[in-house]
Amino acid sequence: MAIEFHPEPSNVRPNHREPHAHASSQPFRYPLERPFVEPDHTRLPGYRDVTREQWESAQWQRAHSVKNLKEFKEALGGHLDDDLLADIERDQQERATMSMLIPPQMINTMREEDLRSDPVRRYMAPSYSEREPEWPSHPMASRDSLHEAEMWAVEGLTHRYPTKVLAELIPTCPQYCGHCTRMDLVGNDTLQVLKYKFEMKQNDRWEAMLDYLRTTPQVRDVVVSGGDMANVPAKRLQAWLFDLMDIENIRDIRIATKGLMGIPQHFLQDDVLAAYEAIASRARERDVDVALHTHVNAAQQVTPLVGKAVRALLDMGYRDVRNQGVLLRGVNTTPAELLELCFTLLDYGKILPYYFYMCDMIPNAEHWRLAVREAQELQHSIIGYLPGFATPRFVCDVPFVGKRWVHMTDDYDHSRGISYWRKNYRTGIEADDPEALTRRYHYYDPIYTLDDEGQRWWREKIASGVDELLSELRLEQGITADV
Repeated sequence: MAIEFHPEPSNVRPNHREPHAHASSQPFRYPLERPFVEPDHTRLPGYRDVTREQWESAQWQRAHSVKNLKEFKEALGGHLDDDLLADIERDQQERATMSMLIPPQMINTMREEDLRSDPVRRYMAPSYSEREPEWPSHPMASRDSLHEAEMWAVEGLTHRYPTKVLAELIPTCPQYCGHCTRMDLVGNDTLQVLKYKFEMKQNDRWEAMLDYLRTTPQVRDVVVSGGDMANVPAKRLQAWLFDLMDIENIRDIRIATKGLMGIPQHFLQDDVLAAYEAIASRARERDVDVALHTHVNAAQQVTPLVGKAVRALLDMGYRDVRNQGVLLRGVNTTPAELLELCFTLLDYGKILPYYFYMCDMIPNAEHWRLAVREAQELQHSIIGYLPGFATPRFVCDVPFVGKRWVHMTDDYDHSRGISYWRKNYRTGIEADDPEALTRRYHYYDPIYTLDDEGQRWWREKIASGVDELLSELRLEQGITADV
């Protein structure tokens, strides 16, 4: 039977409407419950006699950064029990791709009463037992998992996107994160990894980068990174950025520094404040937008000192301070953890939640990595809570493709954990590749997250040899030669 539809006449005024909406119970409760206070550093055995003046000194923080397990134990005392200490030591002997370097500021944000489960400790000082036992590394993992060095226009300058480049000025940071995507280049050697060393002298490299940008008008956007810009002397960074802003085609500059959270004391020094104010002033003169990008993975890391440093930068006229976190299992991969982090960044830190990357396919990182489907579910879970402009995008950085929102898969084999992606631009290494824009590129879920059939498939393929598996997968992508 046909249903007749009778629209209401448009010339009739609507009747009275009774309001019904009200606040209701939600999976995540707002407002935030965690107090926004600087943790009392004197509660930790190693810092009991440290004055506030010393604590707020960047020089003191750098001089007392923890560089080994002996110093880690001295800082935390009995809170770091023998079992966990031995577990971390074994990890450094057999798994760690980054050496230990943790400023006191970061140690002070750890929950000393339960270091085993503390999210900051879990990614700054990982333990062996936390690594995935059967699959510590994915068989398709690689040291330079994003192939950035293959896209260097000059040493350290990655031209991966049509209008954007990444300038890796230095290979050091004030803190070393266990999951570092640039573990191939950044930091000191470990027992597992001998790091690449820049071959050109620093001044020559920096000038070569500028020369390339002067002759490449397609580039408008430069991410100035490394390493961490908190490790570049402020006046030296200012001088290089002044030269960069003199290049007519440069319209956006993003200064990358996890140190804004890890050692905010650096950004509160008079000489650093003066240099950053000069950078902001020159940017206004040149009509260039300058922003800072930082890297916060846990809500407890946003403290009043971080907020003070951020406000100083925003008052100078920086366009934004944005956060690019990494999704790390055991650190921030529940909806509650992510929403608390985002609201803390936004409300207290005045930092814009921007991206959350999936942890890259570097060696020994499987225990941190999520499957694409898990990242998709997390993205779904946080939509609607935050303002649209402050809702971070969850990103899969697909080798040879670049950043893709996690829902942009072209196809997805859930059983084998292989997602397929397409790209819409060429890099310089694909200039003569006719299939670059039609090829489907692979990304791989952690094998332990797959069903029994998928895990069995990978075990059989690996048993036949990784080289044979690599050839088979590359053939499936339509790649017959190295790209």
